Parts: sequence; structure tokens; C-alpha cells
Amino acid sequence: MKKLAEYPFVNIFHISNIRAVNFNTEVLQNSGKLINKSPIKKFLKRAFDIVFSALVIVFVLSWVSLIIFVLNLFFSRGPLFFIQDRIGKDNKIFPCIKFRSMHAHLSKNHSDYVATTIDDNRISKLGKYLRKFNIDELPQFINVFLGQMSVVGPRPHALAWNDKYLQYVNNINLRHLIKPGVTGLSQINGLRGDVADEDENRRRVTKRFELDLWYIENWSFWLDIQIIILTAWITLKGDRHAC
Repeated sequence: MKKLAEYPFVNIFHISNIRAVNFNTEVLQNSGKLINKSPIKKFLKRAFDIVFSALVIVFVLSWVSLIIFVLNLFFSRGPLFFIQDRIGKDNKIFPCIKFRSMHAHLSKNHSDYVATTIDDNRISKLGKYLRKFNIDELPQFINVFLGQMSVVGPRPHALAWNDKYLQYVNNINLRHLIKPGVTGLSQINGLRGDVADEDENRRRVTKRFELDLWYIENWSFWLDIQIIILTAWITLKGDRHAC
């Protein structure tokens, strides 16, 4: 299989030949390419996570949090943050932190968790902009600094969603061989979130799974840098897939 790092930079968006059938538990867990199998790779990725997340927390999150707190007083009174249990490395549960983008009175019960759609009336006026420019994800750099997440990796699933995705992909938990990320291959390929149509949603979840496993087996520092740069570009122009 051709390595992603061998593709021209802009073609990171256009990977169509990856199939989940090429991956299985034994191959992934025994692969010498895995981040977990190489002390140098683990150190490099963790060191980058610490430095990058610290810079974001000090120079971005510190003042953005204050601005959003003030704006919430006018547009959506309630807690600044929304904290939800999500699945991390080795299927461990951790509290994933986001800026709250929905109205504060909404239920946090996982069984009531419903996919967010475009023009969803649960999203506050301020929340629409937070989501469009991925600002709502910034607090997750706290999770990165604490070692619960990485800057780049498979996006962490909410508990209810992971149970649902198991109906689509039997070995979906292979994604949890490494730490989840603030961004990843799926996000820069326009596969963020879910859609109402069941068949289309199954296709999107399967494709996200394929990209996640490809990333796990073929990780490189340069690959992370590409994903971060492209994420920044999508964020600056506004993510049209955000909802």
C-alpha cells in the first residue's frame, strides 16, 4: 500500500484506496510501525503534544476563554465548558472538555445523545460560530497536556456513539490502540460528524474507521504536521462540514 507521506501534500485530502479489510487486530498490535511499539516515536509524539498544547493553552486558550465567557453572558447564559465522557486509549473513559456550544438546559444523558445537524435548534447563536471555526475544540488541548489525548489522532467517540458504531464496524475499538486526537485524517477529509441518513452515515463511519486505522499503522511526525497545517487552513476559512 502506498504510504500517505508519499502523496503530494495537497492530495492528503484524496485518499480513496484505503479499505478497513486490510487491517486486523493481530496486524496492528504486532506492527513495528505502531507508535506504541517504538519508544522514540512515543517520546517524539508526546513531547510534541506537551509543547504544542502548552503553547495553545498559554497564548490562545487563556484569552479566548475570557472572551467566550463574556459573550455567553449575552447569547447563552450557562457553563463555559461542556464536559462529556469519551473513549480514549485502551478503551479508558476520560472527561473530554469543549466550549459549550448548545443551550445550557439540554440533557447530558448519554442515552439522549442525538446527532447534531445543520441548523440544529439546540445550538446557540454563539455556538454556531464556535463550531464553524472549530473554536469549541480548543479546551481539548487541556486533555492533550494531561496526556488523555494527542494533538492528532482518531477523534474520541462519545459512549453512546461508540455503541452505535459497533453496529456498523465490528472492530471499531481498534481505533483505541492510540490516544484520540483533537484533529485527524477524517476531519481534514470532510468526514466530521454524523448525518441523518442511515446508509450515508454508515458509509461515513466506515470511511472514518479506515482512515483512522491507516493513520495508526503509518504514523509519522511529518504526517502529523501536514494534518495540523491543513486543519489550521480549514479552521481559518470556516469548516463547511461543521454543524
